[in-house]
Amino acid sequence: MLPFASPGHSARRTSMYLLRSSVVVILLAITGPSPAAAPPQFEKDIRPIFREFCFDCHGATEELKGGLDLRLVRFLIRGGESGPAIAPGDVASSYLIDRVASGEMPPEGSRVPAEKIDILRHWIAAGASTSGDEPERLDPGIPITLEERSYWAFQPIQRPPVPEYGPKERIRTPIDALLRQEMPEGLSLSTDADRETLIKRVCFDLLGLPPTVEEMERWRTDPREDWYVALIDELLNSPHYGERWARHWLDVAGYADSEGFTTADANRPWAWRYRDYVIRSLNADKPFDRFITEQLAGDELAGVAQGDWTPEQIELFTATGFLRMAADGTGSGDSSPEARNKVIADTLSIVGSSLLGLSLNCAQCHDHRYDPIAQADYFAVRAVFDPALDWQNWKTPEQRLVSLYRATDREKAAEVEQQAQAVAKQKALKQQEYMAQALDRELQKYEEPLRQQLRAAFETRDRQQTDEQRTLLKKHPSVNITPGVLYQYLPQAAEDLKIFDQKINEIRARKPPEEFLRVLQEPPGQVPVTTLFHRGDHQQPQREITPAGLTVFAPEGKRARFPVDDPELPTTGRRLAFARWLTDKNNPPFARVIVNRIWLHHFGRGIVLTPGDFGKLGSTPTHPELLDWLAAEFRDSGWSLKSLHRLILTSTAWRQSSRRDSDRDQLDPENRFYWRKSLQRLDAEILRDRMLAASDTLNRDLYGPPVAIREDETGQVIVDGQQTRRSLYIRVRRTQPVAMMQSFDAPVMEINCELRPVSTVATQSLMLLNGEFTIEQGGRIADVAMREAPVFPMDELRWNTPDGKIEEFDSIALFQVPPPDNRQLPSQIRHAWRLTLCRDPSPRELRLAIGFAAKQLRTLDANRTAIPEESSAGRQMLANLCQMLLNSNEFLHVD
Repeated sequence: MLPFASPGHSARRTSMYLLRSSVVVILLAITGPSPAAAPPQFEKDIRPIFREFCFDCHGATEELKGGLDLRLVRFLIRGGESGPAIAPGDVASSYLIDRVASGEMPPEGSRVPAEKIDILRHWIAAGASTSGDEPERLDPGIPITLEERSYWAFQPIQRPPVPEYGPKERIRTPIDALLRQEMPEGLSLSTDADRETLIKRVCFDLLGLPPTVEEMERWRTDPREDWYVALIDELLNSPHYGERWARHWLDVAGYADSEGFTTADANRPWAWRYRDYVIRSLNADKPFDRFITEQLAGDELAGVAQGDWTPEQIELFTATGFLRMAADGTGSGDSSPEARNKVIADTLSIVGSSLLGLSLNCAQCHDHRYDPIAQADYFAVRAVFDPALDWQNWKTPEQRLVSLYRATDREKAAEVEQQAQAVAKQKALKQQEYMAQALDRELQKYEEPLRQQLRAAFETRDRQQTDEQRTLLKKHPSVNITPGVLYQYLPQAAEDLKIFDQKINEIRARKPPEEFLRVLQEPPGQVPVTTLFHRGDHQQPQREITPAGLTVFAPEGKRARFPVDDPELPTTGRRLAFARWLTDKNNPPFARVIVNRIWLHHFGRGIVLTPGDFGKLGSTPTHPELLDWLAAEFRDSGWSLKSLHRLILTSTAWRQSSRRDSDRDQLDPENRFYWRKSLQRLDAEILRDRMLAASDTLNRDLYGPPVAIREDETGQVIVDGQQTRRSLYIRVRRTQPVAMMQSFDAPVMEINCELRPVSTVATQSLMLLNGEFTIEQGGRIADVAMREAPVFPMDELRWNTPDGKIEEFDSIALFQVPPPDNRQLPSQIRHAWRLTLCRDPSPRELRLAIGFAAKQLRTLDANRTAIPEESSAGRQMLANLCQMLLNSNEFLHVD
């Protein structure tokens, strides 16, 4: 808001103001709140309006526009340069209402909505009351009220009681009981999905991969009563579990293999080590509080080197790659103060949304408009990271790399370099000989005494040359012989010297390769002073700020404060203290945020639908008691992520069928109460991996540098070379997202990805129908089906279905297919179904597929140009059928 206008505004304005205020008083008398309604309170009803629209100018900063402070009621009554802002009990005399209702305040941005202006009027008319005594003094910034502290996200975690139900309700875990108690009448948990569906569902959920044909058969026929629990345990112990769940965390961390920020978008050649750290940590079921502590303060835990870095120190350093994921173009041509501070701001944004569930970045320039986060709180958190991200003593990405060279590597490299230098000296001597030969040959073209004058000028060092000598050489440029032009005088000499260069390169290739870590490392003894930036402008520093936690998460007067410089550590210890505060069992946000994300990926949506924002602009929990129970269980069971998975996956809620029911759909069409398992579309990476797995070409190797990408002839970004590694390992370049990944909603990392959208757009169909990758995989699946499927005797077209019944196929449809294809086709189709959809086709599906095959063969026979040279009509027909399966909804979704 701007300052109140001067007292001398026009008589016309004053008369209109009085008329409008009189009408308001009459309306309030007629339509005011009912006697039973409690009058508005300043802290609960009015301050949120001021926080959203007014505090930027009248409370959040030390410099108050117009001298008006809206933080306390007595300040409003006192007013500013234009006099009192309100008159309790007298709306007509309250100048604040006139300025807000006229739209003059706030001067920029959205106007205060009419319904909120009515709340202001009712509050003033009722006497402008407060919920308690106001404090005698206030520190700069907006105070946190009791009402704000009572918001659900800032309350301590409370483990709720678990209701008990009879056996007919099929309650397996406390999760089921807590969901069941919230269901309205007419809803209950659905029956379990069939065994094949559960096997496929849990494999995709934990590994991001389909079960192989052999795995599906093994688990489908496992006779043990506890087969399902055994399956979960086997998958949790698989190394591919870490790959699947690393993808979820890398989204939150904003993982990218390029720097972004500038158009150069330089590659990050060593970022992949952080990705591999995440995979290994999840596979080891590292306690999640430790997992986060390492990422926030691994360098402080590692300490100083005592000789070579130990494996433990290397792991801790690698973990801090989390704090180096924000876009950073300071090594690509823009190292301005603005660019440096942008890196810091984006890093804090990632920390806030991933670990606190709050939009910290909204408090950079002023107190948060919606959540109780003061600008001073933001800079107190920034002070935690300033010793390592000191914008006034900045390090570019290249300068932050930590070498993994050991002492033995350095010795070996020095020894090899000594050998290379010996050859280099031989080259230099040989080069001097050739230079002398070339000079002698060239000087033969000149008569004496010019010949000797030119030789003297050439052999005199540059700085010792006289002006006459320089002029002479300039006049006869052919005498200026250099190594770069030696080949023009002695062609054979250049070839001989190349042999020396080749030998030098071969020698240097024997050096141990030097590898690096992309880390955040705090220099010992660096203790910068953090100042609050007025309006977020680094050129306007104000008061000094010391490191601390967010005020709202602590009881009043007990805000967590961190050491400015811990004397027991070589570093300041600020990030380590922050990590321990964050993961403390009494700190409410961390456990809630993490379990909500785990729930999100198991069920397709979080208990809080906005996983990166638990504040007022985010959503409230659909099942708050369940959220707290899960958070308490996760915290009290040692922060084991695998235990949390096991708990969720063994619940009836997760094992339910996804089949819809018309009566229940009417009661809960969006499945808010979890009466069935919602269908989930595969993530972009998993869709690609599923195709590779179906075609038996998936490279299941773990870890390592990213797979290169390139643009094809149409300008689409594709994987370069053999496209067989899991999509997790494809290079993530901010300016070059892989086309297939982007079409299916893989994030382009501007900062980080809090929640992936699930869109349905035309490019997805085009990618599946016409994409070179999809067509190629369809052909490879056909090859596998033709190679592995046995010849199916005509009289044995029957098999056992999952429910134990014997199905028989009507073989008449095969007469449409000419021999020899009709002998093998049913078996090949059946195998193609198993490879792609993890099940057998039904008799009806098999009839339809054979009918499709017959039409395809007739079409291909009439148009031989549609068959690739290396293929046949039968193989092309089956490839087209397999591509059709890759385009099916069943392939794109998990039931």
